[in-house]
Amino acid sequence: MSFDFDAVVVGAGAVGLACGRALAKRGLSVLVLEKEPHIGQGVSSRNSEVIHGGLYYPTGSLKARFCVEGRRALYAFLDSRKVDFRKCGKLVVATNETEVERIEAIFQQATANGVEGLEHLTGDQARALEPGLNAHAAILSPESGVFDSHGYMLALEGEIEAGGGSVVVSTPFERAEPLPGGGYRITAGGEGGATLTTRLLVTAPGLASQAVAARIEGYPAARIPAGHFGKGVYFRLTGKAPFERLIYPPPIPGALGTHYRKDLGGQAVFGPDLVYVETEDYAVDPAKAEEFAGYIRRFWPGLPDGALTPDYAGIRPKLHGPGEPQPDFQLHGRDVHGLDGLVALFGIESPGLTSSLAIGEAVGEMLAHD
Repeated sequence: MSFDFDAVVVGAGAVGLACGRALAKRGLSVLVLEKEPHIGQGVSSRNSEVIHGGLYYPTGSLKARFCVEGRRALYAFLDSRKVDFRKCGKLVVATNETEVERIEAIFQQATANGVEGLEHLTGDQARALEPGLNAHAAILSPESGVFDSHGYMLALEGEIEAGGGSVVVSTPFERAEPLPGGGYRITAGGEGGATLTTRLLVTAPGLASQAVAARIEGYPAARIPAGHFGKGVYFRLTGKAPFERLIYPPPIPGALGTHYRKDLGGQAVFGPDLVYVETEDYAVDPAKAEEFAGYIRRFWPGLPDGALTPDYAGIRPKLHGPGEPQPDFQLHGRDVHGLDGLVALFGIESPGLTSSLAIGEAVGEMLAHD
């Protein structure tokens, strides 16, 4: 049987585009479908644009493996494609004696994960690097950085197109049905939309992962993990950025917590926090500035009064609710859902952006024999 495409990817965020690139590199004809008018308008555009070293994730987990592999591949990709980045390094800071044990556990975890170049720092050594920092002790991770995520996604899109593929925006996925001889019939585009056929199907639509899987005929409902919306807001500093490196206190339950970064434009940004919400609400409550200021002064006592302004919010596609342990990425292949030629991604939150190239390669491998 002949198909319109070898592979269709649902979702043109960083992970969907990286999957499309990985499949195009294998010589497949690829179509990426995106419901929004532009690529990367969801989770991929509402985050910290941090390149994570791979410090925090349980050894052997997909998050640990993909973060380290993805980070190494990402720096090489950005450098070769002239996409802006800054390998500024990160300080994980214990602001008092009680937090030292927690950052030491992170050091041990990161070492087990193969993260390079880690150093223990005393408070004096940390302040020598970043005057004004309140640090009882710290860990230096030189592999962490910040980058232009939109430039990155445009480069991925360009590579898909260079390989003969297409990225089509304003074209929501409607449904998919398995064909008797293998492959899928896809309906996309809303009112008066198009129907096309594909041999392989990848779903990477971020917050819509559960809804998209439910519209694939034959996907067992019991195999679709429950999803939660984890909202985080960011505040921007009025005035000069106080530190060159990323500054992270110990993580909070369910997330890495409110941290500091100097963005590529040289401005200081703090966030995100974590609040569970029911809908995609991207409003930032200015009244939260006081709560943020109290948290930030734990590691930067010199934060001036009234210097924080509301910036933006993001929502992360979480697979755990409040108080529940944070699970791993989920890449569902035939062994999970019983459908040939399909990989469905769930819970691709942080460090999904850093991990995206590695996730794309893993998806390519999963489909190589289908």
